[in-house]
Amino acid sequence: MERTRVMIADDESIIRMDLREMLTNLGYLVVGEAGDGRSAVNLARELKPDVAILDIKMPGMDGIEASRILTEEKIAPVVLLTAYSQRDLVERAKEAGVVGYITKPMRESDLTPAIEVAMARFSEFRALEKEVGDLKQALETRKLVDRAKGILMDAQGLSEAEAFRKIQKMSMNKRKPMKDVAEAIILAHQTREQ
Repeated sequence: MERTRVMIADDESIIRMDLREMLTNLGYLVVGEAGDGRSAVNLARELKPDVAILDIKMPGMDGIEASRILTEEKIAPVVLLTAYSQRDLVERAKEAGVVGYITKPMRESDLTPAIEVAMARFSEFRALEKEVGDLKQALETRKLVDRAKGILMDAQGLSEAEAFRKIQKMSMNKRKPMKDVAEAIILAHQTREQ
C-alpha cells in the first residue's frame, strides 16, 4: 500500500524534526519541509503532497494564508498546527478552508486522526466539485438542446419528440455530443437570420 505523502511547515526546526519523526513512526512519508508560509506554498505546488501540516505562526506569510492558497488551488488538504487557540485564528482558519487543527504540544496519537479526516474531507470536496461541474454541463447541454429543438420545430414543423429525435440521430451519425449538434443548429439558425 502506498504511504501517505506529507509536507510539513514550521518556522521552528526542532518542531519540524519532532513532527517528521512522529509521522515517520506512524508510517507516513514526509516528502518536504519548509520554514515559512511562502516556501510551504511553493513546495506544495511542486511536490503535490497528500496532506500539508502547517504551523499558524510563521514569518512572512502565515500558515492560514498559505492554507487559503493551497485550498483555492486544490493542491492538498491542510492541517494547522498551533499553540494558539484564539477565536479569531480559528475563524480565519475556517474561512481559509482548513480541514484539520492540532494544538501544541502535539502528541503522536493526535496526528493520524487529523490527517485521515483532513484527507477524507478534501476528497469529498473534490468529488462534490466534480459533481457540480457535471451538473452544470448537463444543464447547459439541456438548455442548448431545448433551444435547438425549438428552432427545428419552427423551421421544419416537427413535434418536440421529432425534433429531439432528429438532434439525437445527428449526434449519433456525426459521432458528436448532442451539445455540439445543438450549438451547430443554433449557429446555423443565427447565421440565416442575419
